[in-house]
Amino acid sequence: MLTNLYIENIAVIEKTSIDPGRGLNVLTGETGAGKSIIIDSINAVLGSRTSRDLIRNGCENAFVSAEFSQPSERAVQALAEYGFEPEDGAFILQRELRLTGSGKCRINGRPTTAAVLRAAAIYLINIHGQHESYELMSPELHINYLDKLAGDDRELAEYREAYGRYKTLRAELDRSRFDEAERERRIDLLRYQTGEIEEADMYIGEYEDLLEQRTRIENKERIAAALNEARELLNGGDDSDGAIQAVEQASASLQDIAGVYSESEALAERLSSAVYELEDICNEMINMSDSADSENESLEEIEDRIDLIHRLSRKYGGTIEEMLDFLEKARAELDKLERYEENRESLEAECKSAYKRASELAKGLSELRAETAKRFSAEVKKEMSFLDMPNVELVVRQDKKELDNNGCDDIEILISTNPGEDPKPVAKIASGGELSRMMLAIKNVLADKDDIDTLIFDEVDTGISGSAAQKVGLKLREVSRSRQVICVTHQAQIAALADNHFKIAKTVSGGKTYTSVTPLDHDGRRDELARIIGGVEITKATLDYAEELLSQTD
Repeated sequence: MLTNLYIENIAVIEKTSIDPGRGLNVLTGETGAGKSIIIDSINAVLGSRTSRDLIRNGCENAFVSAEFSQPSERAVQALAEYGFEPEDGAFILQRELRLTGSGKCRINGRPTTAAVLRAAAIYLINIHGQHESYELMSPELHINYLDKLAGDDRELAEYREAYGRYKTLRAELDRSRFDEAERERRIDLLRYQTGEIEEADMYIGEYEDLLEQRTRIENKERIAAALNEARELLNGGDDSDGAIQAVEQASASLQDIAGVYSESEALAERLSSAVYELEDICNEMINMSDSADSENESLEEIEDRIDLIHRLSRKYGGTIEEMLDFLEKARAELDKLERYEENRESLEAECKSAYKRASELAKGLSELRAETAKRFSAEVKKEMSFLDMPNVELVVRQDKKELDNNGCDDIEILISTNPGEDPKPVAKIASGGELSRMMLAIKNVLADKDDIDTLIFDEVDTGISGSAAQKVGLKLREVSRSRQVICVTHQAQIAALADNHFKIAKTVSGGKTYTSVTPLDHDGRRDELARIIGGVEITKATLDYAEELLSQTD
């Protein structure tokens, strides 16, 4: 739920902070005090399009922050898809507006975009008012009301899994249905590609081996000279002894004194072991020299091989491993194309089976929605009748269509607000106040199904008064028992039912206009209700009536 709204330099608001609580929160104030600015600020931080005119006169930028605590699991999952997780159990959405340059958007202090704010807002808050009843004005979203009331999450998930499989098979089948000439061209290309790679007969690590061989051949004389020199130093030459002979002599000298100096015997044995090691090293160098002399590849052959690998890598992958991977995939595709008829028939049968399965599940969903539509219409109509719209007719139009992610149903709510009129699309019939009351009725019907934590109703009392306003207030309070409700109202009967009451007031100082938002205690609420009831002149009678309204709802 929304636990804090901070607004800075938005229109007539210099700085203010609002801490809505659980239950029903109402905002009241004189006309022009800035109630609509509060809603504009919330819309801004939720990513809606804004105008620079919203920035307070004389200021370079404006700022709005909204903290949502204890978000629903659905909201957490949705924001996780954008890389955001709650911090201390909350999401903090922020937006800065600037006169020059682009503004900034953040979630939990990390930069994001207005589009992501809008996507996040769908799972955190719903705003319903004269211009914000987006859900009702969007027929493609009406199907969600029936699914929520039906509680068909399991059935819908099962259908979507089946439909997803059908789409995958359908796409694969469509890809396989190019014309015969194109298939033959593709086969020719794949045969050439696989043949070229197979003929090269490469192995992983070959390129590195070739580079090493090239280096050895380029330095053949230097290698031979170094090996000969090292061998001569160990074995000696025609005119001198080598290191091996010197070590043998040293070992013999120490062995001669072993009888009179026992410690020398261990050293003599170690030197003897060193002789064996040096002889082994010498033999290895002889083998290395013989191996280098026996290499048959010429430098030209190695360069040609390296060049071949380079040319193939430009076509099939940067490394031999990538080229061999390309080869395996090309072989698989070639095999599939060469066995086209066999594969196509199998794929068509599989696709047909998947479509049949998805269609059966869609039919089951459709039947469930048809039953739910009757209950939805009856219950919403009952709620709207209570909200002083007794003549409303509500019909759920359910047409068939091609399968999509929601099944085979095209759902739209049709409404008639006057006797004798045929029900028509909501967008063409309902006024702003009627839309708000209709949404209030729907939310009350879906109270146990809807998982949006915060609802805002702006001007839900437009065009009503007296007992009708009292009824709207009772429904708002009823809805607020399972979620947070924030309501902008001009009706004392609604404001009296609030769990939390905020007064919006406008003052002028130093030629500038300021708006403040103040939480009211019992006496403050009584005075504000009396102002709403009595207007300019507040009498003892209006104060008593205001007290009576409060006492009836405590």
